[in-house]
Amino acid sequence: MNSSEIVLSSRRLTLKVIDENYADEVLNYFKRNEKFLKKWEPKRSEELYTLKYQKNQLRDDLSNISKGNLLKLWIFPKGDNKIIGSLIFSNIVRGCFQSCYLGYRLDEGKVNSGYMTEALEELIRFLFEELKLHRIEANIIPENKASLRVVEKLGFYNEGLARKYLKINDKWEDYIHMVLLNEGVE
Repeated sequence: MNSSEIVLSSRRLTLKVIDENYADEVLNYFKRNEKFLKKWEPKRSEELYTLKYQKNQLRDDLSNISKGNLLKLWIFPKGDNKIIGSLIFSNIVRGCFQSCYLGYRLDEGKVNSGYMTEALEELIRFLFEELKLHRIEANIIPENKASLRVVEKLGFYNEGLARKYLKINDKWEDYIHMVLLNEGVE
């Protein structure tokens, strides 16, 4: 997968793979949303909030994207270089599985704006039509009602509860296992 060519566009957004030249903006995103994201993500070290860490992470992301086992796009409002979120499709498995895991985050000030639904619609189309994936899995904490609404609007269905699935803020949390199938792939 040639990551430098992956730029998608929706009505209000640009979604693109970025390199270490965007490390300042990524760092700004994480600092701006530190308290907001804390409730939904694993415990982070202070290193996350350094430019060095972000540059290394962006290099690692590009390496994994080129290997085909990750696709991470950052969300920008059209005509603006300010990052407002990211979409991560990890553990991309080919062969007879053709599946991946979905993760996403959005700037606290942009929640309930329809941005995440809009971004995911475009990227899911790309994954299903261009990459020919068959299955996307998203695991969501039951209390994260906004996130559940997003995937439900996109047609994901509930495959059950994954008990004590991930450790968030030093506590093992249950997750709802949501799935979207590409009915157009044979």
